[in-house]
Amino acid sequence: MRQALVEAEKAFGLDEVPIGCVIVRDERIIAKGHNLTEQLKDATAHAEMMAITAASAALESRYLTDTTLYVTIEPCPMCAGAIVLARIPQLVFGAYDPKAGACGTLYNIPEDARLNHRVQIIPGVLDAECASLVSEYFRKRRIKTVAAS
Repeated sequence: MRQALVEAEKAFGLDEVPIGCVIVRDERIIAKGHNLTEQLKDATAHAEMMAITAASAALESRYLTDTTLYVTIEPCPMCAGAIVLARIPQLVFGAYDPKAGACGTLYNIPEDARLNHRVQIIPGVLDAECASLVSEYFRKRRIKTVAAS
């Protein structure tokens, strides 16, 4: 999770919502990602999507079996769906997302028995650090907005 936080800090430096992700296989990082939605002008450029794309390229497979995805904030519905479709067996996340979380908060897509793959979820890893980075980002953003008006 510490490496996912490093990725989140990269996003923060780019004035992106600071969410970072790494994918691990055989105890080594095979892919990294951080939010790039503003930089790429792409609503799908979430940290998880960037990392899944990189991991699929690294393994030359759309299936990411035998991997663990670490992300600083609970995945949204799009990312949770991609995790299921990629057949990632384990998801570890930091802070819950009360507004868009789809891994236990608003929905629980990865563990939905109606889908053909289920993901083990481990929530709350370094949750205070992960939540604090996002809170700081939005605090600074509010200050910028007030100063600009």
